[in-house]
Amino acid sequence: MEARRVNQLKYHGRRVVVMPSDVEKDIQTLRRFVEIYCRGRHKEAEKSVYMGVELCSQCRETLEYASRRRELCPLDPKPACKKCKIHCYDPQHRERIREVMRYSGLHLITRGRLDLILHYWL
Repeated sequence: MEARRVNQLKYHGRRVVVMPSDVEKDIQTLRRFVEIYCRGRHKEAEKSVYMGVELCSQCRETLEYASRRRELCPLDPKPACKKCKIHCYDPQHRERIREVMRYSGLHLITRGRLDLILHYWL
């Protein structure tokens, strides 16, 4: 699941810089949001490392599900999930990811990290 996807190559002098695809960027953002949520809400839970972050089993399952759904999204460019006509999340996971986004978004705003939030508006 962590295979590198290439969107485009950009040439800078003699060095080739590989730019991550939109899917990879979205999954990185998801991973960051779930990590913030798990660290804040599940402090006492037993955690293991998954995709480079420590997560409890519930948050790991949420990240796996959301990543899989993002990779399989048929729309290009992908709209924000709340504006999408095709709802690929089941109702339980949709509510769970809303909770994660709400908590993590507020956390980032209060700490001045608007750059990660802007991803969803641009």
